Amino acid sequence: MSKVTVSIFMLTYNQEQYIAQAIDSVLMQKTNFNFQLVIGEDCSTDTTRNICETYADSHPEKVKLLPALDKNIGLINNYIRTLKACDGKYIAICDGDDYWIDDLKLQKQVDFLESNSDCAIVGTNFKRLYSNGELEIIEKERTKASYNFDDLIFENMITSVTVMFKNLQKNESIPEWITKFPYGDWPTYLWTIKNKGNIRFLSDVTAVYRTDIGISAGIRKQHSVTAKVNLNIVKSIAGDSSFSNKKEVVQKSILEHKKALIACYNREKQYFKGIIVFLNTMLTSFKVQSLTKYYLYSLKQSFNKKIV
Repeated sequence: MSKVTVSIFMLTYNQEQYIAQAIDSVLMQKTNFNFQLVIGEDCSTDTTRNICETYADSHPEKVKLLPALDKNIGLINNYIRTLKACDGKYIAICDGDDYWIDDLKLQKQVDFLESNSDCAIVGTNFKRLYSNGELEIIEKERTKASYNFDDLIFENMITSVTVMFKNLQKNESIPEWITKFPYGDWPTYLWTIKNKGNIRFLSDVTAVYRTDIGISAGIRKQHSVTAKVNLNIVKSIAGDSSFSNKKEVVQKSILEHKKALIACYNREKQYFKGIIVFLNTMLTSFKVQSLTKYYLYSLKQSFNKKIV
């Protein structure tokens, strides 16, 4: 294959019901550049591997199926090996249980990135597919025309099935600490724009995200688990010298992520865990009064709300 402009990064494990739809949605893309679909299949116990092999055999110029594994290596290790196999100037993500619905998705995003050199990441709107078959269009209200690292460190506003970002890991190794966590998309975006680059969003609805499928989706349903992972990701960033130019905003975000974890514990009636985080935070923060008010407010709210 000649030079690849976009590598589409697809992770899959035991998704025989969905994988063909995901692959077809990539192969239907209409572009004036070359793209490759890089599939990281993690030793599935169903027919997922066979389906992927069929596509790789029939579309050798488009589908790059990574070698079969002797055993399941888990989501994050599969994430890293698949990311490293991406050769394109840009990377797009489509997990094996999601799919795209706009055959010009890649073209629109490449055109945008090529025309906006300050932009390193571009997302779109999408549809959310629930387990009962209901589809909901998600058109998020954006408070700004563009976002940057200082926004993303507080909240991941990017839905992975919609994203395209610059492939910087061809020239610089992605940090090893990412392997400690159950998902890698948010830290990868942060790493991509640690020195420069904005995040922009197109208004197009280009993809469908299944809400109740997949390992990372299951993890993210457990709000306190997600909040704790996010806090530890930010702590890892604080200890990474390659993010030294972002030290001040990273420290601010650590406090906000601790507050988010306290709120999650209180909502889930895990009050002991909540007060432990609160007390530990008090020891390292000068904002004693505001922290106390926040803790008491979240505690009060926990008695008024049901766990969602």
